[in-house]
Amino acid sequence: MIQGVPVPDRRQRTITEAQWTDAKVVWDYHQMGHEPRPCAAAICLGSHDLGAAMFAAKQYHAGLFPVLVFSGGNSPTTAALYPRGEAVHFCEHAVELGVPEDAILLEPNAGNTGQNIAFSREVLREAGVRVGSVMLIAMPYMERRAYATCRKVWPEVEVVCDSDPLDFADYVKSIGDDRLVIDTMVGDLQRVVEYPKLGFAIEQEVPDDVLAAYERLLRAGFDSRLLKS
Repeated sequence: MIQGVPVPDRRQRTITEAQWTDAKVVWDYHQMGHEPRPCAAAICLGSHDLGAAMFAAKQYHAGLFPVLVFSGGNSPTTAALYPRGEAVHFCEHAVELGVPEDAILLEPNAGNTGQNIAFSREVLREAGVRVGSVMLIAMPYMERRAYATCRKVWPEVEVVCDSDPLDFADYVKSIGDDRLVIDTMVGDLQRVVEYPKLGFAIEQEVPDDVLAAYERLLRAGFDSRLLKS
């Protein structure tokens, strides 16, 4: 956790207007604001949000990349949703949306974002795909952490982050679990701060207002996705 922020023992049930405002500040920070542009390949990072696979299919049909890697095994939050692994289920959904199977590569073993990048890089290499630029497609609030991780793990590649351009309220509604979204955004911000110290990602500047919003959300109990002490 970020130093000096106590974690409460009890979690309130109602999300207040002020907490929604703080969550929107964190949401905005997590997005990189990159302009989508053609890349040699795309990597879609597995998660609980199948919308990432839908958006990856949309961007493939828009001609932004010729090959698409779906990466991800299972995690505690996805094992029940995707029993055969995130990458497999995401791939099947993309094929249903018209992405040709021969344009897709599977990376079914990654258990974290660093592995998503490293393992996908190897899959692309083994497939003979020369990659000077890569589009990372993920949940909107995972963009910054994905970017920071890729710049550490694969520093020589040009990185473009992209995600479904839903606004915050519409995204939360699409997931159907307000607290899961806010908890995960808080956990991702903790990782943006802490992972560079562990050598997992490059450092990212976090503005004071974003840190303040994070700390208020953490004190309010949005803490289920924090790193284990």
